[in-house]
Amino acid sequence: MAPRGNGSKSSLSALTPIDTRSFGRSSSLLLVWGSIFIVWLASLASWRVWPYAPDLLLLVLLFWCLNEPRRVGLFTAFAFGLLMDVHDAGPLGGHALVYGLAAYGVVILGRRLQRFNSVVQAIHILPILLLVQTIYIMISSWLAGHWLGWSWLVSAVFTAGLWPVADILLHYLPHRLHEELDGGNA
Repeated sequence: MAPRGNGSKSSLSALTPIDTRSFGRSSSLLLVWGSIFIVWLASLASWRVWPYAPDLLLLVLLFWCLNEPRRVGLFTAFAFGLLMDVHDAGPLGGHALVYGLAAYGVVILGRRLQRFNSVVQAIHILPILLLVQTIYIMISSWLAGHWLGWSWLVSAVFTAGLWPVADILLHYLPHRLHEELDGGNA
């Protein structure tokens, strides 16, 4: 085998993906923070009193912690948890603890979760939600002096079940719209 000269390139360096447009494209700042703000405002409504209501704010925060970790992280989740604690007039730090721990779980599993589709991601998110909700309900029950019931379990499953919907609404549709707009201008 003859040695390569300085001018020759490795055949591996010539390999490139067929479509590089989708790699490395981050979501717009307006989409990320706009969606968090809108869901936060919706979470201030009284529908959250329903015991089986999904925690949409937690869902959106976890979604962006996974897909935009440089923009949304543990501090953001903790801060919005404190805002929800103040709004609910409950024990200060309960939602902050849940949101912070859940965001930490998603950040830890981030590289693994990126390899799967949204349905499998939801299956991985479910134990995180169950664990943090268990911690929250144990603390809340201890403070209340009695067991607060099992409705939190349905709520956690419902929240995880909405993960593919969040993926379609927050990730797939905006990128698809951006591709169509790019295609129309070319």
